[in-house]
Amino acid sequence: MLRAFRITKIRRRSKLKKLIKGNAIWLVYIVMVIVFTIANKNFIKPSNLVAISRQVAVYGIASVGMTFVILIAGIDLSIGSIITLVNIACAWMMVKMGINMWVATLISLAIAVLVGVLNGFMVSSIGIPALIATFASQTIFEGLSYLWSSGLPISGFTKDFDLFGKTAVGIIPVSAIIMIACFLIGSFILNKSYFGRYFYAIGGNEEAAELSGIRVGRMKYLIYALSGFFAGLAGIVMLSRTASAQNTAGKGYEFDVITCVVLGGVSVNGGVGRISGVIAGVLIIGSLTNGMILMNVSTYTQQVVKGLVLAVAVGIDCMSKKKQIT
Repeated sequence: MLRAFRITKIRRRSKLKKLIKGNAIWLVYIVMVIVFTIANKNFIKPSNLVAISRQVAVYGIASVGMTFVILIAGIDLSIGSIITLVNIACAWMMVKMGINMWVATLISLAIAVLVGVLNGFMVSSIGIPALIATFASQTIFEGLSYLWSSGLPISGFTKDFDLFGKTAVGIIPVSAIIMIACFLIGSFILNKSYFGRYFYAIGGNEEAAELSGIRVGRMKYLIYALSGFFAGLAGIVMLSRTASAQNTAGKGYEFDVITCVVLGGVSVNGGVGRISGVIAGVLIIGSLTNGMILMNVSTYTQQVVKGLVLAVAVGIDCMSKKKQIT
């Protein structure tokens, strides 16, 4: 009887440890919210929470595509440039050419997907390492965006274009609704489709995935195209919110998006990660940025903190990988 009781107690402790480990990122988020609320009462106000949801929408939408890429042990440094390119392209078509906003939006998203396909071509068909291929894309399209806009901002959109970034359904911003829809789509792809199973398989062992019949090359094309699409959609939301296309609009966003994804538990070694964790990562980075602004922390100090967060997240991932091997 006593032995059975001890076994039951050990099992309960084991379940509790697994529960805590699986939701540690959410516990970190709750603690952070409490700390920032104590530091500044304005943090928890509904108006500020709505502001945070608007701010994190761009990170959240782009993070879905980045999640797919990192799951196959890849990287996409071109996300910031795609955001900028979509800003310039969409604004140019609406303001300079008088194209309907829906048509301009669809064409801009098609351009973003084509950039993703180009990344997939360089990584899959040519064999260029993802880091170099996407860095090359980043550099190319940063320069192209500047040349396209002549280094000048583009503004003067119709009021209807406020739909994606400024309007709200009740108190919930449309941008946050778009972000939630993207998370749901991402979760469905990973958990309910065979594509998702292929993503995990490629990240776990690319050679084994190839031998099992998975067309790894085609999957990489698809994954980078999806990354381009979600980055493009993030660019549309940003353009609608700021109402001005800048040739530096997405500069540095790839860093924040990677931090959100890795912090959310997606392994840089590939094959491990969930959208639910990425959601927590996005909320943490968004709340961290907002909280530091409310506390009058300088921009450079914010960069230091975000860099440390990324280093710690990757470090923990690498250490857990070593433990699994040993």
